[in-house]
Amino acid sequence: MSTARFVLALDQGTTSSRTIIFDRAGAVVATAQQEFPQLYPQPGWVEHDPLAIWQTQQATAAAALAKAGLAPAAIAAVGVTNQRETTVVWDRATGQPVYPAIVWQDRRTSDFCAQLKRDGAEPMVAAKTGLRLDPYFSGTKLRWILDNVAGARARAEAGQLLFGTIDTWLVWKLTGGRVHVTDASNASRTLLFNIKTGDWDDELLALLRVPRVMLPAVRSSSEVYGETSAPFCPAGVPISGIAGDQQAALFGQACFAPGMAKNTYGTGCFLLMNTGTEAVPSRNNLLTTVAWQIGGRTEYALEGSVFIGGAAVQWLRDELKLVQSAAELDELASSVPDAGGMFLVPAFAGLGAPHWDPYARGVAVGITRGTNRAHFCRAALESIAFQSADLIACMEKDSGIALQQLRVDGGASRSRPLMQFQADLLGTPVVRPKSVETTALGAAYLAGLAVGYWENRDDIARNWAVDSTFAPQRPRDEMAKLRGAWSRAVERAKSWEQSG
Repeated sequence: MSTARFVLALDQGTTSSRTIIFDRAGAVVATAQQEFPQLYPQPGWVEHDPLAIWQTQQATAAAALAKAGLAPAAIAAVGVTNQRETTVVWDRATGQPVYPAIVWQDRRTSDFCAQLKRDGAEPMVAAKTGLRLDPYFSGTKLRWILDNVAGARARAEAGQLLFGTIDTWLVWKLTGGRVHVTDASNASRTLLFNIKTGDWDDELLALLRVPRVMLPAVRSSSEVYGETSAPFCPAGVPISGIAGDQQAALFGQACFAPGMAKNTYGTGCFLLMNTGTEAVPSRNNLLTTVAWQIGGRTEYALEGSVFIGGAAVQWLRDELKLVQSAAELDELASSVPDAGGMFLVPAFAGLGAPHWDPYARGVAVGITRGTNRAHFCRAALESIAFQSADLIACMEKDSGIALQQLRVDGGASRSRPLMQFQADLLGTPVVRPKSVETTALGAAYLAGLAVGYWENRDDIARNWAVDSTFAPQRPRDEMAKLRGAWSRAVERAKSWEQSG
């Protein structure tokens, strides 16, 4: 057993970088967070500055250590979890990005994906990757950079440029440019990785014209990849866990058995169900993804993605200025019994599973003269639950398993009206654990397992504890009627961008 006392997790998200330090019980010792700019150069385009991501991640690590009053020697391991699919290309020699990071929400490759579908490529892609041909994933973003940044393709083919998702970029920076790796969970989100062979796939690389020489080595989710180096603090600590944020949350929620599921209510909502060592193909427009790979054993999950979850709350706060905080929105939403017949479909970046419509756009329907801002707040919360319920229905059909409970985490899981409405919609208990920091906790667990800080999964599962259980309260027929109206609203949002 390791003598060091804590594990540090880097949780690099879509809108902020965070560092959380955990103890052996999985409790938070210290946390630090910094937001960074969101860049919108054109409608449908979303970018980040990779150097800003690195700088904020460095700053939060130092701040968390200082808050906890810990010396670097007190850290047993560093785990990394990250916004997935976001794509970075940088110069191998200088470490300078050749273009801003293209974020998972970005839709600039919609037309290219549509062309690939018309060309008949999607069945092959789905069979190998478990994914869909959608701008969401990294592969078409990478191709766009190679085709649109002057000289990038020639430099990439010459081995001068490196590709990575955010985990790869961070580990490369953490190790002073010595380690270029990703883990199987992140690799499985690129459109370039064969989830059955466990390697980059030549046919997929040829389809997207991506040179293999720029790709990172694919490693397991829990092993020592290298050590942190100065100026990062703590330096000299093993980096020993990597997982995409949603897979990390599944691990942090101790969803270790097939059929266990969690939903993370963040910027987007991501629902994953563990399917064990079987990669279950979806017949209902979900994704099949690598959950994690540990000790040579790969486990899989079914996943449904809601592109705009908590971001709908941010939109009401930042763009419409209807509220000043999420707490105020909760209070307003709770002040009315329902949304007054209004439905908000927040398809601001298209629709994810199970619709996969990059041309959908947001709509609000059912507005009357009596609709007020409390109804808008209520409709925004309900939209998160409606979208998640649609995913669960598909998941139950694919897996043949009826959900017994839904474990929840992420910032919006703190919203009592949202969690209660979710339980009512599902007719299934919604369970929130004492620690909702399960994304960072999952990365910490993966890192700690690799260095013996935690002995095994049983050790980890004992840390999981219930904070609140939300039992269904409203009649099923009433909720079925609401779901029917929601489905009609979603149809209004589809294909809007094409119909103009």
